[in-house]
Amino acid sequence: MSRNTKINVLLLLLVAALAVLPLALGLGDHKEEPFTGADAEAETAITEIEPDYEPWFSPLYEPPSGEIESALFSLQAALGAGVLAYYFGLHRGRRQGERRARERERDSESPAAGTAEESTAERA
Repeated sequence: MSRNTKINVLLLLLVAALAVLPLALGLGDHKEEPFTGADAEAETAITEIEPDYEPWFSPLYEPPSGEIESALFSLQAALGAGVLAYYFGLHRGRRQGERRARERERDSESPAAGTAEESTAERA
């Protein structure tokens, strides 16, 4: 198994552990909604500290249900992942192209190619 394969397997196991451990250890069992987002947690903390707090502004768009909100969030995450994957793929492709061009250039300038040209010129 190559070094990169070992690193990838280790990272995959780490991600799986991060997803499973909170559920297996029962973290959040004492809450009504154990794994709410940071926005909901912040709203709860603010209303506990300052019950008369009035927000400065309201959202531009309020989805009609939590499922739609989750779907929009997932779409946003997928689009962001797609943009990042495109950028990293493009960057890697350019690097590989540059490396191959340098290798071709180096091969064409090698001494073996020069001696073949000289021997052809000598015969003429």
